[in-house]
Amino acid sequence: MGGITIRLVQQDNNQFAGVVIGQDRKMVKIYAEPGETSDDVWERLRSEALKSHPSWVGYKGARNRFIGFFPNGFKDEKYLDQERNYKWAAKRLLDELIPLETALEGKDLAEKALRVFQKTNLLSHFETMRVRDALRSGHGNRFVHGAAEFVLSDKAAGLQTMANALKPYDAAKWTVVTYLPFLWRPDEHIFLKPEVTKFFAEQVGHEFTWRYKTALDIDVYESLQDLAIKTKLQISGIHPQDGIDVQSFIWVVGRYE
Repeated sequence: MGGITIRLVQQDNNQFAGVVIGQDRKMVKIYAEPGETSDDVWERLRSEALKSHPSWVGYKGARNRFIGFFPNGFKDEKYLDQERNYKWAAKRLLDELIPLETALEGKDLAEKALRVFQKTNLLSHFETMRVRDALRSGHGNRFVHGAAEFVLSDKAAGLQTMANALKPYDAAKWTVVTYLPFLWRPDEHIFLKPEVTKFFAEQVGHEFTWRYKTALDIDVYESLQDLAIKTKLQISGIHPQDGIDVQSFIWVVGRYE
């Protein structure tokens, strides 16, 4: 798991034990409790390995960090102004310009999609320029169709369609392919800003930090969704509404100073 090794062994008494070996070669030993299976011990080993990262603060620490910036949580006026409102405005614009139910086979969608991309600062300036080139090519509609397919039917196929449309313009990036699905269905999907999300995963002890890769692989996205679901559950006490709040939480905890 990254630079950390975990080993599980079956002992002579048919009980299971394991060890976590950190990058500094320090070891933590774990033994099966009564009634635990090898799977139970393996899961405990994985959890211990993730907690051994020097950035780990756990969900409690992450929540405290977020509240330090926004004492009223997701209802904080400063939070709404800095993080939520402009993303919700982009969602409303997308729903107005390209309703999801028409996006699978619609025409003349590229310029409308570009307006939505330009509505936020979620992408870097260079990424936005590459998206503009891709959308204004003959592949613009194909990209939007792929994004709709990703949301409505087949994530893997939709991801591949988007990647094929974007690759000639060096725009096949996680930020680009997760943008429209995130805004169409923030209750189901999440926007991926890779570096800050990997760091957040280190902080809370989630395996996304070493499952991530730059290639547009559906397994990466499913790990991201698992991170988002667990995060929403762990911070339920401060009442996140949807993926917009979860993505904002990840950004604040991982990047705010």
